[in-house]
Amino acid sequence: MTDDRDMRLIDEGDETPFSKGLMAQTLMATGLAPERAYSVAAAVERRLRRRGPAALTLADLHKIAREQLGDLEGDILIQRFRQWQTLRRLETPLIVLIGGATGVGKSTLATELAHRLGITRVISTDMVRQTMRAFFAPELMPAIHTSSFDAASAVRVPVPRETDLSKVGFMEQTKAVSVGIEAIVARGIDEAQRMVIEGVHIVPGFLERSRWREALVLEFVLAVQDKTRHRGNFSVREWETGGIRPLRRYLDHFAQIRRIQKYIVSRATALGVPVVDNPSLDENLSEILGAILRRVEEQSAAAGS
Repeated sequence: MTDDRDMRLIDEGDETPFSKGLMAQTLMATGLAPERAYSVAAAVERRLRRRGPAALTLADLHKIAREQLGDLEGDILIQRFRQWQTLRRLETPLIVLIGGATGVGKSTLATELAHRLGITRVISTDMVRQTMRAFFAPELMPAIHTSSFDAASAVRVPVPRETDLSKVGFMEQTKAVSVGIEAIVARGIDEAQRMVIEGVHIVPGFLERSRWREALVLEFVLAVQDKTRHRGNFSVREWETGGIRPLRRYLDHFAQIRRIQKYIVSRATALGVPVVDNPSLDENLSEILGAILRRVEEQSAAAGS
């Protein structure tokens, strides 16, 4: 433990009573899965009941975490807990960008990530595109009036026969939507907001980030390399939307969706953007939250040096 091992997390003089739910929510912000977070929070509650209103310190939490999770995971939890405390004090705007092809789970991940970090603003690039459609007619900007995987139909410029039109159309659409994304981020930075932006149009290298230096911007690409798992996600989407997003529409364009994913992942790899490809939501959240908290700690250390 470091010098802050006696830091008090709950004091006997606190006016607000201990909340197991709030404690679990805090632990989930470190990337801990909900059931494991609640097991640690329940252990904290049992300790407080057993010992009365005595103060709970970081050292106490560390001991409980080791007992509930094991030494290694307990140590990781406390390290991330300290980093989370640094994030709470951070005054710099925080922007998290999550890209990836259609059907990889970006929206679900972004919503849960924002919830765990206490971020209230989650923006989809699909909504940005939809807003732009109201201002630009199909004749003026055809690329934004198609789905990302059907953008080949909007390509108007003559190209060589061997050109992958789905890729070219997607690039045109991404360039157009990026203008709106940049405007939203600039406004968020001016207002010192924290936000999560997700969507297929978050493609590494397309956004002009040089003007965002006063913000902490973290970019990730979510992928599903397993074709069977990726295809299965569309069945879930059809069920969740009551058929508004029919399975057949996505399966008919599955080859184009996979090509777009390959392109996005290749851009991420070339530019050093983390590609997250885990089989479960909890694992994806843990990896991304860990990366965010580490970056926050690094920035805090650099600012203090």
